[in-house]
Amino acid sequence: MFNPLSNPHIQTLYATFAPKPDLHHLKWERFELPDGDFVDCVWYGENFAMQERPVTVLFHGLTGSVRSPYILRTMERLGKLGFAVVLMHFRGCSGESNRLPRSYHSGDTADATLWLHEVKKRYPNSPLFAVGFSLGGNMLLKLMGECGADALPDAAVAVSAPMDLAACAKRIDQGFSRLYQRHLMKPLKEQLIDKYRLFDMQALIGLRERDVARLKTFWEFDDVYTAPVHGFESVGEYYARCSAKRFLSGIVKPTLILHAEDDPFTGEDVIPGASDLPGDVTLEVHKQGGHIGFVHGSFMKPEFWLFERIADYLATFSSLPPLQR
Repeated sequence: MFNPLSNPHIQTLYATFAPKPDLHHLKWERFELPDGDFVDCVWYGENFAMQERPVTVLFHGLTGSVRSPYILRTMERLGKLGFAVVLMHFRGCSGESNRLPRSYHSGDTADATLWLHEVKKRYPNSPLFAVGFSLGGNMLLKLMGECGADALPDAAVAVSAPMDLAACAKRIDQGFSRLYQRHLMKPLKEQLIDKYRLFDMQALIGLRERDVARLKTFWEFDDVYTAPVHGFESVGEYYARCSAKRFLSGIVKPTLILHAEDDPFTGEDVIPGASDLPGDVTLEVHKQGGHIGFVHGSFMKPEFWLFERIADYLATFSSLPPLQR
């Protein structure tokens, strides 16, 4: 019998549109950055950190936020185990525009590093973990590889990470995947147009405001905005320097990479070979799962396996005492 959940697009879309947890007691805080900008961070169960229980920092995907279902489901699952969980929004993703012409990108590890140091400073006796999804997963893997033994997370998980950015930009511009690209390009272009009202963006990136609407692909957007505004000479240099695949060999802390062969955002080209992985990296590639999907069961009784796997992996690196609620 055909199982509709075996379709990669249904996996991807069902996980996105299925009912999401309604979490209460979320605590927002603004983390000021040295360059005058900020990132907004959202805590769930911060009181657990005060009991020296594990703290997990989450990094969302492109145009994601605390409203993203995969973020809320991760918070809920880890919170039930007694983890303190905090999402760091990338610049401009929390619902309020950031203060500078620049934004965020797939290889920008600086803000995440500052926030991880802040969390560790506040809770020095709590195990520290990190989980990144999609763009956030690529960034996290790059961070873990760049820092090596100095990486602050005791363990990390990357889900559906676009570890080869050029290959992913090509893949998502093909077939049905163009619909995802179109969906994600809309808020990216809106955020860029907003910046024209505050800054002389034409002088900064050489693009007229009326030409923003003509951008159709990630490659075009990254070529005219992401690369130049963040100091890269070209989109090719940005993709080459920021793809996590080239940093995997530097990872020495336990790291789980979860990927699906049928991911419509990335395809199979991003999957590293066994020779590219050090001993502390566990690569799990599933034939089905879509992009941040990995839904088991049925339409009527879905099982969100992904969040169980994340929780099980991180729990192996922490000794969790009984909850003190």
